[in-house]
Amino acid sequence: MVHEQRVISMDDAPTLAELFSERCVRTPDGLAYVEHRDGEWREHTWQATREAVARWQAAMRRDGLEAGDRVAIMCSNSWNWVLYDQAAQGLGLVTVPIYTNDRADNIGWILDDSGARMLLLEDRLQWDELSALGERLDRLARILCLEAVTDAPANLSSLDDWLGDQPATYQCKPGAPDTMATIVYTSGTTGRPKGVMLSHRNILYNIQAALKIFDVFEHDLMLSFLPLSHALERTVGYYLPMTTGTAVAYNRSIPQLAEDLVAIQPTLMISVPRIFERVYGKIHDKLATESPLKRRLFETAVDVGWGHFLYTQKRGPWRPAFVLRPLLDALVGRKVRAKLGGRMRFTVCGGAALAPDIAKLFIGLGIPVTQGYGLTETAPVIAANPLDNNVPASVGLALPGIEVKLGADNELLTRSPSVMLGYWNNRDATDAVIDADGWLHTGDKVEIAPEGHITITGRIKEIIVLANGEKVPPSDMENAIALDELVDQVLVIGEGKPYLSALVVPNPEAFARVAEDLHLDPANEETCGDANVRSVFMQHVQQRMAAFPGYAQVRELAVVNEPWTPDNGLATPTLKLRRSKILERYQDVTDKLYAGH
Repeated sequence: MVHEQRVISMDDAPTLAELFSERCVRTPDGLAYVEHRDGEWREHTWQATREAVARWQAAMRRDGLEAGDRVAIMCSNSWNWVLYDQAAQGLGLVTVPIYTNDRADNIGWILDDSGARMLLLEDRLQWDELSALGERLDRLARILCLEAVTDAPANLSSLDDWLGDQPATYQCKPGAPDTMATIVYTSGTTGRPKGVMLSHRNILYNIQAALKIFDVFEHDLMLSFLPLSHALERTVGYYLPMTTGTAVAYNRSIPQLAEDLVAIQPTLMISVPRIFERVYGKIHDKLATESPLKRRLFETAVDVGWGHFLYTQKRGPWRPAFVLRPLLDALVGRKVRAKLGGRMRFTVCGGAALAPDIAKLFIGLGIPVTQGYGLTETAPVIAANPLDNNVPASVGLALPGIEVKLGADNELLTRSPSVMLGYWNNRDATDAVIDADGWLHTGDKVEIAPEGHITITGRIKEIIVLANGEKVPPSDMENAIALDELVDQVLVIGEGKPYLSALVVPNPEAFARVAEDLHLDPANEETCGDANVRSVFMQHVQQRMAAFPGYAQVRELAVVNEPWTPDNGLATPTLKLRRSKILERYQDVTDKLYAGH
């Protein structure tokens, strides 16, 4: 859909290095990147980026790195991330991104498995945590740190010392499209991560397919906050803007996301459901303190806006209430959009299913949210909802050129030039997911509507089988319960048990109100276990699950006061819950939920 002259084609740039080189030739003075450094927002053009990349390349060559060598990066999204990656790509190196909040033992595994020769770190704190790996780090030819480190080993250098101050000439070694560009280790909810080998063609084909259903322009501005270690952010939030000449601004941190949205005023953003869930929760938490009139006004604005969305999508009738839209928008919608910067054309949400009620609220208030779906193994997008054919309860249509079909047990299979080369050093795992005909088995159960929209119905393996043999997909219930204003996170359990139970992490503000209403101290750890508190939460959970069949009802629950985050190992870096880790952590709690049964 993008005007052809605005997009760099795969014919003009068959590798990621050639894509960057071509972009710098076409729009050298165009805005490329914006980042916050030393207390101010700084802008970088494509020409300035190429000149900086050349200096990184010169230093890499001095270290003796050769085409095919793996180089790891463990930094927050920034201009330096781009410089490291583009320097590597131009020299034919293979980039290995690592999540900044990953555990030291996991990082050691990735460095060993990939055979990385170089590692870029962000700060001294990261080095302090990784230094425990000891001899495993000695295998690296070079460890770089953006900050100076005292008492450093021989192979550890600060970036300034390593780079030097001499200008250099950018190099772009021509390569074959099907050579490996990167190894992306899946965060995984269980077991050791697997290294997904992605070629230049895998990624570039995915970008071109996405641009056939989404308009992205040179004058757009994208805000990037998902880790560039995440395949969705890397492909759609980094390489795709390079293809279209779109500038990217880097968020300072997730806690500062609200401030940065207002400061940057982006037109595009890639997100995951957890971010929308948090905003949704804050909105409803605030509404709970408002007057009935204000709550009614808000609900009416969402309802009318949603109805108008369905009407424009040709899935709903015209309603007389639509004449009130300008007034309702001025009173409600415009204020909410202002919190996202006020210029958001649309935002793509991926990584997990977005609850329909959450999509309805944002779309109803004039914030186009479109869901996408994919896997790291598919570079990553398989499907997405076009803005003019957006069915929020689905993850959209297969991108042009991406084949999909149903396999056994309604598993989604996909085949395209975006399917990975395989898993690094793991032929058995590769053969287990890619069959002889080239179809990748996603592990996701889906329904495909006659017009092509794909709806995720569960995971092949993530099914709870109760003691009576009933099979229950926990994600459906978790999505329903998570909509409640009292709930921040939830895990439904019951494998082999007579009934379902739930572990609930409360919304802090809402929990404080419940505790105070019961004359309890919300800061007291014992408050979570109070019988009256559990009763309140159970009432809310049962209301949210009223539409589920009898065997799929939660009979017991426990309120826990520890959020599940990547820092404590209970969620992946993309905020997916690690079910097995949570169950292990709360074994004593779950045992009590089934005591006597």
